[in-house]
Amino acid sequence: MTDFDLKLQKYAELAVKIGVQIQKGQNLIINATIDSAELVRLIVKEAYNEGARFVKVNWSDDTVTRLRYDMAADESFLDEPKWYAGEMLEYVENNAAVLHVISSDPDLLNGVSTERLTNHQKTYSKAMTKYRQLQMANFFTWSIVAVPSKAWAAKVFPNLPEDQQVPALWEAIFRTVRVDQPDPVAAWKEHIANLSQKADYLNRKKFQKLHYVAPGTDLTIELPADHLWVAAESDNDKGVSFLANLPTEEVFTAPLKTGVNGTVSSTKPLSYSGNIIDKFSLTFENGKIVDYKAEQGEATLKQLVEMDEGASYLGEVALVPHGSPISQSGLLFYNTLFDENASNHLAIGAGYAFTLNGGTTMSQEQLQEAGLNQSLVHVDFMIGSGEMDIYGISADGEKEQIFTKGNWAI
Repeated sequence: MTDFDLKLQKYAELAVKIGVQIQKGQNLIINATIDSAELVRLIVKEAYNEGARFVKVNWSDDTVTRLRYDMAADESFLDEPKWYAGEMLEYVENNAAVLHVISSDPDLLNGVSTERLTNHQKTYSKAMTKYRQLQMANFFTWSIVAVPSKAWAAKVFPNLPEDQQVPALWEAIFRTVRVDQPDPVAAWKEHIANLSQKADYLNRKKFQKLHYVAPGTDLTIELPADHLWVAAESDNDKGVSFLANLPTEEVFTAPLKTGVNGTVSSTKPLSYSGNIIDKFSLTFENGKIVDYKAEQGEATLKQLVEMDEGASYLGEVALVPHGSPISQSGLLFYNTLFDENASNHLAIGAGYAFTLNGGTTMSQEQLQEAGLNQSLVHVDFMIGSGEMDIYGISADGEKEQIFTKGNWAI
């Protein structure tokens, strides 16, 4: 077995044992691109070795996806994929785990009309509303891992010879998910424990607000009274642990929907809906985005923040040290799964129910009353840098610096 084959096998084991942590007798649904076939086959085998009852793979292909956006009838983008939503809902309501294996080109849908992109996003999100609500309440186990594609690797390593681009991205991914370590599973358990210590500290402090200060950023975020800081690992409704993202470096919670004020500037490009949004800023008043601008992709940004009422509010506040391994690599991945773990970030759109104490058992109305934002979208964007300071402010006005120059101060 080559060194690459060994690392790929370890990656498959991580996805199954740490990502979705498959249980005996459980079904596994894998949504994957055809570029990921080699890894997916190993994941399927590993899942069966761990006792999976049935593994189903839903394949997609970037070329086919682009052909649809270029050539399909306009009205087809108004058709809700109710068949897919129904299938996925039936699986997860019967305790299936879901694994996404992603590899798409960050520029896949560049040049596609905003109307087509918006119509697809709205119809897809509307059909998947119930599924997303269950996902954001940790009702079922889910995880995301990534695999290089030629187009994505070329975007990340444009100065390398073509035949070296995909191997270089593979090695970068292996490092970020700790596959290069002797015992990746043990390394992940130690990392999860370290992140949990940060979350425990913040939960003890119960800050009422966070104040972000950096070049182009002066932002205050109020937190719900019953907010919970969460780190890496989550539990589904049956108490089974899983890791939603591989890699992950974040500790996160939800903001109070109406409690965000000031301006924040992005520090990394955002790949959204097959397009790049870069060098953008958002201004908030009482939680709502009241102004936005971008040097690149402003039309796509407009599409995002106007998707629905909730898309002009925030749903997540995430803390990631500038000294994280992904940040220190110096690589820009043009993929949120990685770039968000190199930077403090926020998310436009829906908040996670499990970031509120008792939130997973609340109705949608109760979550809204508790200050959690609701939306068809949830899109992370990066705001952190080595120049960012963050202060926690208690209910009595006491201020404590929790980030200094981009890294933990606690």
